Amino acid sequence: MRTKTYLVGAIAALSLTLAGCSGNGSAGTEADEVAGGDEPTADDVETVSITMGILPIVPSAALQLGIDEGIFEQHGFDVSLETGQGGAALLPAVVSGQMEFAISNPLSIMLARGEGLDVRMITGYSHSLTEGDDVTSIWALLDSGISEPADLEGKTVAVNTLRTMGEVSINEIVRQAGGDPGNIQFVEMGFPDMPAALENGNIDVAWVPEPFQTILKNSGAELISYNYRETMAGVSTMSVITAGDLIESDPELVERFAAAVDEVTAYAQANPDRVRETLTTFLEMDEELAAQVVMEDFRAEMDRDAMQRLADLALEYEVLTEPVDMDGFMPS
Repeated sequence: MRTKTYLVGAIAALSLTLAGCSGNGSAGTEADEVAGGDEPTADDVETVSITMGILPIVPSAALQLGIDEGIFEQHGFDVSLETGQGGAALLPAVVSGQMEFAISNPLSIMLARGEGLDVRMITGYSHSLTEGDDVTSIWALLDSGISEPADLEGKTVAVNTLRTMGEVSINEIVRQAGGDPGNIQFVEMGFPDMPAALENGNIDVAWVPEPFQTILKNSGAELISYNYRETMAGVSTMSVITAGDLIESDPELVERFAAAVDEVTAYAQANPDRVRETLTTFLEMDEELAAQVVMEDFRAEMDRDAMQRLADLALEYEVLTEPVDMDGFMPS
């Protein structure tokens, strides 16, 4: 199975007003045991070429692992991966048919639907944690005078894309601390650029997922907050999306692909060491860093209460203009 990973700068230009956020080829062995061993094989179905949009962050490695382990191939899919900076940039490409599926954060999906794009979640993918270290956090330089959420008032905070889950959750932790979220200056920046920007004083605070939070931790930066933990613990960080047109025209293909991803996430959750091994090639991460990063919770099921909390906060901070119909938003 082939894999192509490259930047989709042209796709980002299509994002309308939605600015938001090596395997060993052992298919059919351990992966079968995780999923029950009764899924269709490549001999049972015609192979379909699929392009899937991803982000260059740790949880995306599970999809590469699914390719390497032959799980997608077993379900009849030849999957190519395309990388974008934020989930919102991938949404128009899915709706236009440039790619069949993508992973995106739930708030970007809510925004897209509010703008009239018929993009739909078909299954869960990765989730924040409810105990221990979380998978996304905000950091400042040691001795910067920033040590708690209230200190973010008046500061410049980097997020990968504006009007998304990082911004909403940071606003809320500042409000909870008695500060004024309206005095935060959010700037858009790619995650890989944030550690250097923080060190050079171009930003005061960086909001990052893995591997960048471990990089900042190891550099001596100061942890300010696990912002998801404090506001919407257990929320989905990435969900799998497709266009409404594809669901209407080929529901069997969409259902089969969702089942393939569900098997991939189950395998990744059961085999975190294999995900870490994949990181060394997928993100060209050194082995020591790959061994340290905090892994997300991989699973299909999404926490509806946490998603509702996200929607309510996004409405409160005027990122959304209308309440979300959770019955229509969540996958059946």
